[in-house]
Amino acid sequence: MFLTAFVFFIILSILVLIHELGHFAIARLIGVHVEEFGFGLPPRIFGKKIKGTIYSINWLPIGGFVKLAGEDEDYESLKSKPSKNTKKLFWARSKKERTAILLAGVIMNFILAVGITTYLLTQGTYETAGRIHIEKIVAGSPADKAGLKVGDILIDVSEYSVSNKGLSQIHHLTKPSDLIGFTGSHKGQKIRLTVIQGDTQISVVVTPRIQVPKGEGPLGVAISDLEIKTYQPVSAIFQAIRINITRARDMLAGISMIFVRLAHLKPVGNEVAGPIGIAQVTGEAVKFGFKAILEFMSILSLNLAVLNVLPIPALDGGRVLFVFIEKLIGRKIRPAFERSTHQAGMIFLFILIILISVNDILRLARGG
Repeated sequence: MFLTAFVFFIILSILVLIHELGHFAIARLIGVHVEEFGFGLPPRIFGKKIKGTIYSINWLPIGGFVKLAGEDEDYESLKSKPSKNTKKLFWARSKKERTAILLAGVIMNFILAVGITTYLLTQGTYETAGRIHIEKIVAGSPADKAGLKVGDILIDVSEYSVSNKGLSQIHHLTKPSDLIGFTGSHKGQKIRLTVIQGDTQISVVVTPRIQVPKGEGPLGVAISDLEIKTYQPVSAIFQAIRINITRARDMLAGISMIFVRLAHLKPVGNEVAGPIGIAQVTGEAVKFGFKAILEFMSILSLNLAVLNVLPIPALDGGRVLFVFIEKLIGRKIRPAFERSTHQAGMIFLFILIILISVNDILRLARGG
């Protein structure tokens, strides 16, 4: 339990720091003054001012923030008091500059997800190979008696009879369900398998069992279409980008379904997890080792990017939405109105988190 909590805290800390570092770095690059870079949420435990910026550690160890000069101040009052430092204020920068600052955290989380995925791809990752191989053979099973071996690649299967000397319609094997379906419908009948054993292609005749021991299958083999593939660094980067774009698309589709369910007053579903569910999955990742933790961290980082880009008040995407509205109407929106809208958005998000957390608790209580 302690290890799970510790790993969860470390992952969350890294994701938040990377996200806020994006806002911080781009703001400093553009020339906007950063008043505070905080880890955790106030009240403050400790803070140190370095070159005009307070670096703080706060009591609530969930989240973090970057406070930009002029971000929440009243535009009209500031406008009436021009100063030489006006360009250092967030509201005084162009729409493109403000958008860049607001989206920097999302981009950093996406980059982190791609970076982790790239590393994992260079270390070797399981991928569907378009063919199946034997991973395990039960001693004394039909497969064992036919001379099949662990590592054999199964190419195709067909019915077998003496009259046609094994020549019948050939079924190519590209995924486990192909063989499972064929043997399931040919129990007690001889079938012919084309196999690559070592460097040699051979044919074997085997009879799937009618009476199948529990957990063994008609042939007594465990098969898979997953094989380890290792990528070179350059190709790994492009593959990682493709993987994360696909994941992001699926995440957006899933989030859309959540809002549809909520709009129809339906449960969000067991596939949705809040902080409690995420902590549970962290525990599962810890069991499988360092690579599983990295993979989980990559997915969480991408999920954080996808969530923050949504046009919901209080999120980065919601703040960008206000910049877009400002462009449409041709004038700045009063900070007081924007601030109250983001506060309402924050309340909505907290309620959503509570609902999902209740769903997590109910799922755990049911043993899910």
